[in-house]
Amino acid sequence: MSELGFDGKVAIITGGGNGLGREHALEFARRGARVVVNDLGGAVDGTGGSLSAAESVVAEIEALGGEAVANGDTVATEKGGEAIVKTAIDAFGQVDIVVNNAGILRDKTFHNMIDDLLSPVIDVHLKGAFFVTRPAWIHFREQGSGRVINTSSASGILGNFGQTNYGAAKMGLVGFTRVLAAEGAKYNIRANAIAPAARTRMTEDLLGPMADSLDPKLVTPLVVWLAHHECETTGGIYSAAGGTVARFFIGLTQGTHRGADISVESVRDDWDDINDETGYIVPNSPADEFAKLIAQWKAAQG
Repeated sequence: MSELGFDGKVAIITGGGNGLGREHALEFARRGARVVVNDLGGAVDGTGGSLSAAESVVAEIEALGGEAVANGDTVATEKGGEAIVKTAIDAFGQVDIVVNNAGILRDKTFHNMIDDLLSPVIDVHLKGAFFVTRPAWIHFREQGSGRVINTSSASGILGNFGQTNYGAAKMGLVGFTRVLAAEGAKYNIRANAIAPAARTRMTEDLLGPMADSLDPKLVTPLVVWLAHHECETTGGIYSAAGGTVARFFIGLTQGTHRGADISVESVRDDWDDINDETGYIVPNSPADEFAKLIAQWKAAQG
């Protein structure tokens, strides 16, 4: 079995100073990539800052014989995102891979959710991915290749108590990923999302007895595969936890068609059929949904 390498490639890993990001950075370096280790170095809630975490990972990479540079800019502003990508260009002359991993937590039940808890989480997770990816995207288009891996979460895809801010940001990354996949296809740019479960600073107090099984390094193989040029998948959403990898997908039921006769009462009467998962489809784009609708409309017309 041939080993997948990244010689000549440059990867940006945000939130690369600890947890998942550290494991990603180390593995890309082991496989020949030059790495920008970005980490603000703040607390789990995003406060504070220090370059020491990023520098520590850079030292680990250099001890392995690899090349890396540390960056302490915030992902949460346009200026910060541009500076992160500029670090890659200045140090290595290119950028090929962006792993949007930086994140913070400010959990609170919804009735206690205020903007001081909402906006920083949206800024880091959702806008942060936008701000880092966009300047890299310009280079991807020019060179005719690029890979983006966004870190979503089951808390967004499935929902999780006390995380309306985090869940909204993480599900937003799914939509972001899907649009990047559509727009990047003709430029050989692939974009995918992962929904990891791992023992990190953000989760170690939440995982209970499962924590020992959820080593963050067990998520990294999926990320590295999605970043490799041999991986042609784009627009995917993948769960990764404890060495298990699976695909999340968005399904659409066959539903019912009433045409001009639809009413509140018909929706009520059809509710079981609307929710019946028999014969569901997995649309890849809005066009696929419209194709289904047109087929149903034609069938109804006889």
